[in-house]
Amino acid sequence: MNTSLRLAWNWLRRPAGLAGLAALLAATGCAGPTGFEDPLVTGPFYQPRNFAGDTVMPATLRRVVLLPVCAGDLAPPETAAKLDQALLVALQKQARFEVVALSRADSRIWFGAAEFSSAGALPPDYLRKIGAKFAADAVLFVDLTDYQPYRPLAVGFRAKLATITETRLVWTFDEVISTRDPGVANRARRQYFQSDPGREPVDLSPTVLQSPGRFATFAAEEMFQTLPPR
Repeated sequence: MNTSLRLAWNWLRRPAGLAGLAALLAATGCAGPTGFEDPLVTGPFYQPRNFAGDTVMPATLRRVVLLPVCAGDLAPPETAAKLDQALLVALQKQARFEVVALSRADSRIWFGAAEFSSAGALPPDYLRKIGAKFAADAVLFVDLTDYQPYRPLAVGFRAKLATITETRLVWTFDEVISTRDPGVANRARRQYFQSDPGREPVDLSPTVLQSPGRFATFAAEEMFQTLPPR
């Protein structure tokens, strides 16, 4: 790729570049109903809606234990383990607090099971014991509520951030994110386009949505972006 094309490619990767392209297409009459219109530029784009919580992250909440995702019968153990890692990376990326992860192995040793649902019964003194072991202020439950690793891809997460001392919910999220929704597909394609500077050219077609692992990471990042800000 020559220098001028590389510069143009890098410019388009930035949000401002995509916005500029949209304006250019509109100004030249190419982004109308009868002309060229790429949803990567024009949308619509998915925005999470089913979440609630504090307006600001509590100042006393500094360290959070991320529990193993409760996948139940929706995904095999090896997939659940991969989701654990995807959630950990996505949560650390938000930099809201220090994150430590409870491993499935330790959960089995300490509490007799690899995972626990936020909607189910917990072992006696579960939160207190975790808080003591990790010197943590809160725990983050994530339940897998839907999982479809083939097109149309879908991942459902129900998450709850709960303080340990007074057992108060700071934030909750419950949503199924599916590429059946055009806004989700557009948002995922746009994120892939902007976050993959090493790939030239990037596949802008819907075929980029064929990786269930990558889509789960996208869904986790969208979910954790709704956490209360600092």
